[in-house]
Amino acid sequence: MKILFMCVANSARSQLAEGAAKKIFSDAVRIESAGSNPSLVNPYAVQVLQEFGANTRNLRSKRVEDLPADFLNDLDFVITLCAEEVCPTLLSQAKKLHWPLPDPAGQPGDDAEQLERFRGTLGQVKARLEEFGREHGIIKV
Repeated sequence: MKILFMCVANSARSQLAEGAAKKIFSDAVRIESAGSNPSLVNPYAVQVLQEFGANTRNLRSKRVEDLPADFLNDLDFVITLCAEEVCPTLLSQAKKLHWPLPDPAGQPGDDAEQLERFRGTLGQVKARLEEFGREHGIIKV
């Protein structure tokens, strides 16, 4: 199975989803993320993924065009994570799912407030991934 997570900047939500999905699903699923206007991976996303035990070594913001062609061929799911902005689209036969999550990076606050927001978003992402994994037989819980 191949899953692509998408949001605008590919810096927070889709990175959290990519990192968490790779940890939760391990090698059972091929996972990537991309954005319509990629920037840099948010350091708070990296920090909360590391707290979760996810490998963050290869996380980087990217466009769909940056992804390997063999990944994009026969893609199974495209999951968009935008809430308050227009999500990117991808012409694909893949099944489209939309998990609207507010951008944890889109609000002011000190380090503690930012981290709490990112931890909360990661918690929501993990819950959706676990439900998705059970529904599709990827994880047995």
